[in-house]
Amino acid sequence: MNDLLPNSTNIWSEIENRVKNIFARYGYEEIRTPIVESTDLFKRGIGEITDIVEKEMYSFVDNLNGDSLTLRPENTAAVARAVVEHNLTYDGPKKLWYYGPMFRHERPQRGRYRQFNQFGLEAFGYDGPEIEAEQLFLINRLWGFLGFNNEYMPSLELNCLGSTEERILYKKALTEYFLKFSKDLDDDSKRRLDKNPLRILDSKNLDMKDLIKDSPKITNFLGKESIEHNERLTKYLRDLNINFKFNTCLVRGLDYYNLTVFEWKHEILGAQSTICGGGRYDNLVKVIGGKSLSAFGFAIGMERLIDLIKSFNTISLKKNLDLYITHIGKSALAKALIFAEQVRDTELKIKVDMSQSSIKTQMKRASLSGASFVAILGDSELDLGCMTLRPLSKNFENFKAHQKSIPLESVADFLLNSLKNMEKEK
Repeated sequence: MNDLLPNSTNIWSEIENRVKNIFARYGYEEIRTPIVESTDLFKRGIGEITDIVEKEMYSFVDNLNGDSLTLRPENTAAVARAVVEHNLTYDGPKKLWYYGPMFRHERPQRGRYRQFNQFGLEAFGYDGPEIEAEQLFLINRLWGFLGFNNEYMPSLELNCLGSTEERILYKKALTEYFLKFSKDLDDDSKRRLDKNPLRILDSKNLDMKDLIKDSPKITNFLGKESIEHNERLTKYLRDLNINFKFNTCLVRGLDYYNLTVFEWKHEILGAQSTICGGGRYDNLVKVIGGKSLSAFGFAIGMERLIDLIKSFNTISLKKNLDLYITHIGKSALAKALIFAEQVRDTELKIKVDMSQSSIKTQMKRASLSGASFVAILGDSELDLGCMTLRPLSKNFENFKAHQKSIPLESVADFLLNSLKNMEKEK
């Protein structure tokens, strides 16, 4: 679990705002659920024979009433619970988005943390592949919005898991296949063979790679409706030139999926290459106590997304600070404080150095602050009713904004015009 320090929050905030902007364009509304939920919700929703439930949940007993509670390891089950509890689909289908921390007891490594942050979309009450196509369109647009074009673009993998009945037949075939090679299975796979052989396909054990590769394929067990559903979805993707490939071993790590599942990956992230994943989960709402309700959604891991953006440097951030004010003497500090408060109505971002340090030390702080300009306010400036401004950003060299003395009443306009010119020069 990591702290997010001020030198990182700028890029996080920028990405968060861009993602929220895209979600709003597609008509999704925000929902916020508790970080702590009933352990039973995740056992029923995610599935007991999954890595998350078996190994990774932070669960504890409430000393007040003996209830078993869990820090949410994912948020789809919690959002589905909220939809049922508050009857959110009473007036028709519902499109929701969320953002927040999740918790899994995993071995920390790059792209995998015990506390991590996810954006997610969940759409309830949509039966056809149109909602699936729209969400994939949305993600594809989001990649462009974040600067992932051409060689930077993540790759999309799809699979169709069919209906419940089709998966029963498929699981039977998988069980028969893996039983023939039981001596070659690792301990996790042997344990899952009886209850959920699909989980074996999700194994990260490289020693089982060839065995899994030669296993029966779900495509041989799909019925007419599942095939047509899949064909309609892929036609939408082709119509908008969204590249994808089928991965028949893609099952995701959760038990609630049916029909379409997908992942967006990027090889530069190494072993933790999945940035975004999701699929259809038409049975989840019923499993957790509601009426049968179709649903489709996905989640994006923020930490991995940040890693990818930093790898390609696809986002140029605006300055956090427009003006850093230094001063010489107590009278100048008092004037600086009042001046800054008066001009903040213009939305300029201003920081006043309130220390009694030398002007040399204050100027060093200004240089490290990331501000576009530094102001110097001393006795001579007070006498003249002005402020000495000096550009700190290299971006201003193009239009020669050299150090100059500006009347106090004109400082705000000067800064706003200079910052606007800087944007044009980019």
